[in-house]
Amino acid sequence: MDIQTSIDSGLMTITINRPERKNSFTNAMYTAIGDAFAQASHNAAVKVVLLKGHEDCFSAGNDLGDFVNNPPKNLDAPVFRFLRLISAFPKPVVAQVQGVAVGIGTTVLLHCDLVYAASNAKFSMPFTKLGLCPEASSSLLLPQLAGYQKAAELLLLGDMFTAAKACECGIVSSVHEPADLAAHVQGQIKKLLALPLSSLLTSKRLMKGVNKVPVAAKMAEEGELFINMLKQPVAQEAFKAFAEKRAPNFAQFEQHSK
Repeated sequence: MDIQTSIDSGLMTITINRPERKNSFTNAMYTAIGDAFAQASHNAAVKVVLLKGHEDCFSAGNDLGDFVNNPPKNLDAPVFRFLRLISAFPKPVVAQVQGVAVGIGTTVLLHCDLVYAASNAKFSMPFTKLGLCPEASSSLLLPQLAGYQKAAELLLLGDMFTAAKACECGIVSSVHEPADLAAHVQGQIKKLLALPLSSLLTSKRLMKGVNKVPVAAKMAEEGELFINMLKQPVAQEAFKAFAEKRAPNFAQFEQHSK
């Protein structure tokens, strides 16, 4: 299974399990992980959710082959359903990040409550490099967390950045040596599980409440633009260049637009 779930003593663990493709997401995986969050939301046996990948990879983002062949056509697409579910999820979500976290592998962390990364983790949101725009309400949440200039550097340039930078920008709660990460995460989860669920739910609702409507609106706005931009020649050139392992030629479109 590319998305594995298990429940033990109040903790649902969701593991992105496609290491042969660097845990890149397909539509089927978005459906499965969305279903897991939907189930966890109403399951009294689940108090906390842990989202993780593997030691060398959290997620490389979208599987571009699947994405090109089966692009999201509207806001009911599996990827957008998953993002709505995790953004509105009422219980604590803990993320454990090792290796690369690309695209949605980074933006999904903005909807987690506690994010712990290994010191060797690498992040990027390369939307502009693909002729696209931010998603997951990252154009709203990241400037709030990091300040506009730091967010602009990450979202406009789309370059890879370190776990230390992610922590500085508020994407990550703290950074740990790879050998110590899992133990730290389990220790924090143990603390959460010992607390009353009513207090956790109320505290999270109070913190998230001010952004509830803006996040949903921004996610929808981004989603509509993202869907439209996927169809444009610029994005098609970016995907073709990626498949051919070459640099994209965006200059040709700039010339045509003059």
